[in-house]
Amino acid sequence: MFHNLLICTDFQDGLHRLVRFVPSLAAAGMRRIVFFNSVPLNEDRGIPKVDEQAIDRARERLSVALQDVPEGVEVYVEIETDRTVDNILKTIKTHECDLILLGTQNKTLLNEKLFGSTTAALVERIKIPMLVMRPALISTYTNEELDLRCRHLLRYLLVAYDGSDSAKYLVQSIREQASQRPKESLETCLLGWIIEHHGRRGVPQSETAETVQAELDEVKGDLDALGLTVHTAVREGDRLTEFMNLAMERDVSAIAVTSPSLPRLLEWSRPNFANKLLRRSWHPVLFVPPERSH
Repeated sequence: MFHNLLICTDFQDGLHRLVRFVPSLAAAGMRRIVFFNSVPLNEDRGIPKVDEQAIDRARERLSVALQDVPEGVEVYVEIETDRTVDNILKTIKTHECDLILLGTQNKTLLNEKLFGSTTAALVERIKIPMLVMRPALISTYTNEELDLRCRHLLRYLLVAYDGSDSAKYLVQSIREQASQRPKESLETCLLGWIIEHHGRRGVPQSETAETVQAELDEVKGDLDALGLTVHTAVREGDRLTEFMNLAMERDVSAIAVTSPSLPRLLEWSRPNFANKLLRRSWHPVLFVPPERSH
């Protein structure tokens, strides 16, 4: 589905462990893998100074990825200092990355790992999907489990669909990626639509199980044409709860979601569905940024 992966790690999120699983990521269809770390500047009497020793240590730790590279796969290590967001965007452009992998803690509110000053600025400017994973899981996987996780990185997607323009854009993005996917990557999609009842009991709802299922069947037909195995699920209840239940019951690899707009995504006082999913889901979340004008 994706071919050029950028893995950003701070050595606290567990993602640096992936340096030993390049062949496993290659088995998931990755043809170019870039490991990125940003080393903070030292303060010497109030004067910012490049920490050359820290750069060397980071490069040494990540360069393990260069030792076992399958044929046809490129691996790069990028160590930068200062201007982290600019350097990540530069790395994405230089290596033509189409997916970025990040780690975030699971807390009541997103902490600095995902939407601190650096990543919030990155999200506002990034144009490629990002896959968010929990360090608590990555750090505790055995090598055998991590190998399998890398091989099945995006094999089975639960797609958050609700008939909105943003949901249609999400499906279109998945369709475009799936049309050029390696056979080892995406295999199955589950289109999930949760009907939430906000009105008074007995008041007719604009969405019914029948109308929702009819629209899902149309979307399913478009994805079926790509050779994917596509399932649909319609439920009623709290959207976040039911999506997390679906993810557990169907054994999905990740939940795919987008947001109508980035300002809404970053609005903590009135969080939207993507915001809440990123904060609370233990499953990996594939976030596709909204369409941007060029």
